[in-house]
Amino acid sequence: MGERSTLVRPPPVDESKAPIENALELTELSIIGPDLFTNTRELWHPPGARGIYGGAVIAQTLAAAQRTVPPDFVVHSYHCFFVLAGDSSVPILYHVERVREGRSFCTRTVQARQRGHAIFTVTCSFVRENSGGQLAVSHARPMPAEALANPPPDDYEDPEFLKGRDDPFQSFRCRTPDDGDDWTSDKKPEDKKVWQWVRARGKISEEGGHKAHLSALAYVSDSYFIGTVTRIHGLWRHSMKVEDVEKLDPESRKRFDEANAWEGYGPLESYRGRPQIGMMVSLDHSIYFHNPKKVRADEWMFTEMESPWAGDGRGVVTQRIYSRDGTLLATAFQEGVVRLKQEKKAKL
Repeated sequence: MGERSTLVRPPPVDESKAPIENALELTELSIIGPDLFTNTRELWHPPGARGIYGGAVIAQTLAAAQRTVPPDFVVHSYHCFFVLAGDSSVPILYHVERVREGRSFCTRTVQARQRGHAIFTVTCSFVRENSGGQLAVSHARPMPAEALANPPPDDYEDPEFLKGRDDPFQSFRCRTPDDGDDWTSDKKPEDKKVWQWVRARGKISEEGGHKAHLSALAYVSDSYFIGTVTRIHGLWRHSMKVEDVEKLDPESRKRFDEANAWEGYGPLESYRGRPQIGMMVSLDHSIYFHNPKKVRADEWMFTEMESPWAGDGRGVVTQRIYSRDGTLLATAFQEGVVRLKQEKKAKL
């Protein structure tokens, strides 16, 4: 008998729920043991990636942990490590451990396993709502005024070349006011920022509630995250060489140019002679949820990404996620491997 991507046959898609809810659905395995879950549907494996999209495992481990905490507790802190590349053709088992039960905070660890090996591990903390007292210190970095004043329209539609893709999230690219058309400009990498708007397609159901919104935010927090380093350095990220793009047939070249322009990577000519990415994978990922009950992932959310450091084949990126009205919803951090393709030395 061949391998299958889920332990249980997936049910029909629930049309009353948003696509992201169906994509992240969990099946409880209480018949096997307590606090044990598995993916209900096959998870997305991005073309050319080493394994499953990391955001899917981030979201499902959070969803599994959320099922084990009292209803008046909400997640405020999430810290994970990517251990091995996940295989989309093999079911994932999520083991939740109830580490601590406190009056104000509770802690959970979740381990995602395939073929008996841990592929992903996370520790997350939950806080009882309104446990901080009536008097509390408060501040937040404001959303950039230019972005706050120019959200995408509610009726925004994807560019024609993106239509038909099976993607539970929608993205709207935008540039910072002080950026030119070329990501390889003279501005220092550590001073550059990457902006985009995102929202879940459809409407997240009342049944899913705020937990579904939080899982959806966790899912999209991994989108283009470590890729920020390639953007701010103007690195060539494709497997083909720059000069080979000109050899593509007209239709393929058109799709390439449209995708490259939409993703904000600048004109092709600016990449001639630029370093090429040899390997780029996420190592760890952290999310601090500041206003968990205000997250509405099916409404436009603004993200601002930047990188304070890169070196020794690694990079660190930060991300702030805002609601459409400017509320700072979450702050995320990620470290990843960012290795350049090395020039082959001539053999003597």
